[in-house]
Amino acid sequence: MNARTFGWCLMTLLALGVACYAAGVAFVPANRSPFVLSLIGHWPFAAIMHFGGGALALAVGAVQFSARLRLRMAGLHRWLGRLYILSIVASGTAGFLLAVNSSAGPWARWAFALLALAWLATTLNGYRLIRQRQVAAHRAWMIRSYALTLAAVTLRCYVPLAEFMEWPMAVAYPAIAWLCWVPNLLVAEWLIRTSVGFSSQPAGHAAAMR
Repeated sequence: MNARTFGWCLMTLLALGVACYAAGVAFVPANRSPFVLSLIGHWPFAAIMHFGGGALALAVGAVQFSARLRLRMAGLHRWLGRLYILSIVASGTAGFLLAVNSSAGPWARWAFALLALAWLATTLNGYRLIRQRQVAAHRAWMIRSYALTLAAVTLRCYVPLAEFMEWPMAVAYPAIAWLCWVPNLLVAEWLIRTSVGFSSQPAGHAAAMR
């Protein structure tokens, strides 16, 4: 197994794990922590839409990076792509609403609000580009989009680390709100610019995506 395959497998496992957690939080009340219960109590529709849509985006987005799916099952790739976009429109819009009403302080509020806007912008721009048959540009923007989707994973890595290190959450959480997505976006840019995130595809692939 080469480094690229290992990275994809690790990313997929982490994404599916967090997707299962988010789906459980959204649809199984017994799985909700006190924080989530409070969030759903204040913003029930937005919170459930954010968790549920995010779970779907994590799961579907990971599959979309399979070269075999893109090249051999273009129709399925296209329909899953539409599902991915719709899930982000729902989750990102709800996430923005939750962010601007967050009680975590201005730094975290700005971080999560900008994350939601960037998530929506990168995803919708990726969709616009594939409609114009600009395949390479589409893939670059969808890599950026999924890097932001993975903020749900990195957030849940940093929070337990902060708790283990016994850092005051009032200080750590605003920093985590930025760290969970800004480095992801920088890694995505590196992947795009070094072509690690790309593979060859037939010329007719753009037409299949429409």
